[in-house]
Amino acid sequence: MGLQQCEDLETCLAVAVDVAKKAGQIIKDGFHIAKAVEHKGMVDLVTETDKACEDLIFTQLKTSFPSHELIGEEESSESGIPLLTDAPTWVVDPLDGTTNFVHKFPFVCVSIGLVINKVSVVGVVYNPLLEELFTAIQGQGAFLNGERIYASSQEHIGNGLLATEIGTKRDKHTVDRTTNLINDMLYKVRSLRLSGSCAMNLVGVACGRLDMFYELGFGGPWDVAAGTLILREAGGLVYDPSGGEFDMMSHLIAASNGHLKQSLVDCLVDYL
Repeated sequence: MGLQQCEDLETCLAVAVDVAKKAGQIIKDGFHIAKAVEHKGMVDLVTETDKACEDLIFTQLKTSFPSHELIGEEESSESGIPLLTDAPTWVVDPLDGTTNFVHKFPFVCVSIGLVINKVSVVGVVYNPLLEELFTAIQGQGAFLNGERIYASSQEHIGNGLLATEIGTKRDKHTVDRTTNLINDMLYKVRSLRLSGSCAMNLVGVACGRLDMFYELGFGGPWDVAAGTLILREAGGLVYDPSGGEFDMMSHLIAASNGHLKQSLVDCLVDYL
């Protein structure tokens, strides 16, 4: 598998949970106070809290696993997304849902995934405001606060709750495609949610509070490295919106419980 020395996945998970909780405390401490906000794009925000969380997470992971690679959202926003190799690589979103954080909307989380041979093998998604800790190790199931979770058993898209996101681009082509697709989906599903966090949407499908999710243009691998593993370990499916194999570097994702893949792909294919 490529892990060095005596490191095992249980140890990796324990370290990831510990550091996620420490970063979560930083988020919790900063949630209700005034934020120093910078713009990475027209509507893409970053705060001092994002940077402080990433620094804390990277420092602890480098100390615990000096041979492992690291990919983080804030570092990548400054220097570009590094190439994902087969080496053990921690892929980190220190604060997924920064716009929610700035507006005091409590759908924010820390997302930490360990990827080996380009496959996610450990995942932690922690929302410190809702006190929800989602965890998974490849082949060992998915858990919310220590209790096993499963994707929903809904078989009919018309009864399904769908999540998506509108992304950060505001050019006319992207906005028109996004809103036209949402308009079409509203005739086919029970209802639709835009929570502002890709990772929270993925674990939402994993624990059955959502049935489907798609995003055409998510930010980067840090949004999905942990959540996709948690969802798959809960019995859900993750795939390219075309129905093909999912690539975490592609910025395109669709996900569902074990029954609704084809129904969702049929809705998305004309918009790709």
